[in-house]
Amino acid sequence: PPFQNAELGKRAPRWIRDNEVTMCMKCKEPFNALTRRRHHCRACGHVVCWKCSDYKAHLEYDGNKLNKVCKDCYHVITGCTDSEEKKKKGILEIESAEVSGNSVICSFLQYMEKSKPWQKAWCVIPKHEALVLYMYGAPQDVKALATIPLLGYTVDDTPRSADLPHSFKLTQSKSVHSFAADNEELKQKWLKVIHLAVKGETPECQNE
Repeated sequence: PPFQNAELGKRAPRWIRDNEVTMCMKCKEPFNALTRRRHHCRACGHVVCWKCSDYKAHLEYDGNKLNKVCKDCYHVITGCTDSEEKKKKGILEIESAEVSGNSVICSFLQYMEKSKPWQKAWCVIPKHEALVLYMYGAPQDVKALATIPLLGYTVDDTPRSADLPHSFKLTQSKSVHSFAADNEELKQKWLKVIHLAVKGETPECQNE
């Protein structure tokens, strides 16, 4: 569960592993070859970039020693606030962990768009928006790479020979999104949900 502000610094957090994220969990900057230094906030355990980890605060669980913390924890622990108002979260800014924990279905799927190569994406259909498919780079990412409003799409679930075996396509006029599951069972679970969503019906929860 996310840390309650009152507990910040009082006990050691669970560290999010480096490979669970592809971007800074605070400013959403992707980690790439240049900015690939990943830092952990010692208060909340989130993975952040160097810019967002440039703060220090005294942490009770570490004998009140000064520790590297992220901007948010720094403000909570020290009581200093930023005068700037937090910008409204855009539609893509819903955290994956948040939607995955409350989703109709979520899993990794291979995804292909136009003639780009297949890539692995963490796909989620959240309960609060059961007609929208969110795609993330990894399960702990704090910003979606894309969203597909499913209503009105046509589902084509017969893979061509060039496709991955358990694939299906969503098409609407010119846009075509191809997905592939790791196995037939997972593919059918997704199709069950998507067949309803494209008709505007709310699917049953498939997350066992």
